[in-house]
Amino acid sequence: MSTASGRAAPTTSPVPLAEALAAGPVVLDGGLSNQLEAAGHDLGDGLWSARLLAERPEAVAEAHLAYYRAGARVAITSSYQATFEGFGARGVPRGRVAELLGLSVALARGAARRAESGGAAGPLWVAASAGPYGAMLADGSEYRGRYGLTVGELERFHRPRLEVLAAAGPDVLALETVPDADEAAALLRAVRGLGVPAWLSYSVAGDRTRAGQPLEEAFALAAGADEVIAVGVNCCAPEDVTPAVETAARVTGRPVVVYPNSGERWDARARAWRGRSTFAPERVTEWVRAGARLIGGCCRVGPATVAGIAETLRTA
Repeated sequence: MSTASGRAAPTTSPVPLAEALAAGPVVLDGGLSNQLEAAGHDLGDGLWSARLLAERPEAVAEAHLAYYRAGARVAITSSYQATFEGFGARGVPRGRVAELLGLSVALARGAARRAESGGAAGPLWVAASAGPYGAMLADGSEYRGRYGLTVGELERFHRPRLEVLAAAGPDVLALETVPDADEAAALLRAVRGLGVPAWLSYSVAGDRTRAGQPLEEAFALAAGADEVIAVGVNCCAPEDVTPAVETAARVTGRPVVVYPNSGERWDARARAWRGRSTFAPERVTEWVRAGARLIGGCCRVGPATVAGIAETLRTA
């Protein structure tokens, strides 16, 4: 297998992630954007962290490495907001966009190799991120859904990017921060036949998707999808996790993936985080009891918290 740029695809982990999840909980990384910002990189751009794929790829690799060294065994690539359309609006040719998508996987894989050579416990896995349609719009609609597009239109948007990411050799495709069950249906159709397993993770508010659909109905979409190895939630309040995990496990019978935000609130007008973190590693035990098997953090959750998750799971 080779990437769209013609380079040999990065080698996948010798142990399938699905097999590891069946054996017990696995630690996922934290927020890539906050780790990049902590290193001094400005992400105030419509492409967000994806811009650094083209401008500072070494910074992306270092961010992945920080999480692996903290105890994460799965790193999510910087392709969340990397799309043909988003880069195309900046005049980037499709061929170059495909190269950048492939690079996102290679950077995470390279960081995994560096971590393992430095003594990190393996195996380590790479999850290729595919964010929702609203992430490309960069207008906040990724937290609302209901874009006015049909399931077929959303599938046609997602499929080309997923094809390139799959060809780059990740261990799993992360269909993440999905706000809308209709988009989930489109993504589940788009991953068929790619030969790479996937997880499906909704962004939720209470017991509903951001678009307002009951989680029981939303999770049920993945119950019959052979490609899906885990279902769950991310980019949500820590307080919303436990009931969502219980619902996902009951409806799908699959391992559950959870990576909530810190619990702080984003003030869009001030463009600043407000409040305090409510993400305590002690919550992890409760999530595991409810059915969580892939556990990490999203916005404002950094390596220190991921290290706490890893320690909690080691001593549980």
